[in-house]
Amino acid sequence: MIRMENPAVTIPAPTRRQTLGWLGAGAAVIGGMSRPALAQGDEVLTEALVLRDPETPAAGNPDGDINIVEWFDYNCPYCRKVAPEIQMIVQHDGKLRLVLKDWPILGEVSKFAARMALAAKYQDKYFAAHDAMMGVSSKLTEPRIRELLAGAGIDMDRLNRDLTGKGKAIDAILARNHEQAVAFGFKGTPSYIVGKFRVPGNLTMAQFEMVIADARKAKQNK
Repeated sequence: MIRMENPAVTIPAPTRRQTLGWLGAGAAVIGGMSRPALAQGDEVLTEALVLRDPETPAAGNPDGDINIVEWFDYNCPYCRKVAPEIQMIVQHDGKLRLVLKDWPILGEVSKFAARMALAAKYQDKYFAAHDAMMGVSSKLTEPRIRELLAGAGIDMDRLNRDLTGKGKAIDAILARNHEQAVAFGFKGTPSYIVGKFRVPGNLTMAQFEMVIADARKAKQNK
């Protein structure tokens, strides 16, 4: 996990055995460590805002039985490593919905990358931008980001116009994502919600499959 760079809010260490909020009660165990789910009573953690924000990109099955919500940074090497594995799980399972929360915590280039990706969604190219930036192994720079997005077939002139015209909306999305991450007690990227469970930290493919199975069991027992 990559931790926040100069966080604006001091985040307490996550409580790993707290009771669950609007997603019900229970805890999954991964590698011997209890993983709690959503906190209760916080306005930024409503089901609508976390799972169904219309401005937040989502992939997979829109009617899936389990949501995976990922907070990520394009310059986070762990996020890049796990991205194709998550996509494979979502594709092969067929009943998962993946919600992508841009959380640029690693500096100004990360913020630039996130804003560019979210601007690309206005020409239905968010996932092209996302995949292009997640698919590199070297640290991103602003010129490299522009090169990658142009190579992914994104209209850069329109992208620049949307960055200006939709800038306030884009910044509002990023602010909501940050507020939610802070409220959940996440301290770095990648961080996840899987079904009912809060999962701070990087997971292997096998661990993802385990927590998805536990999330389904928890839903059946609700």
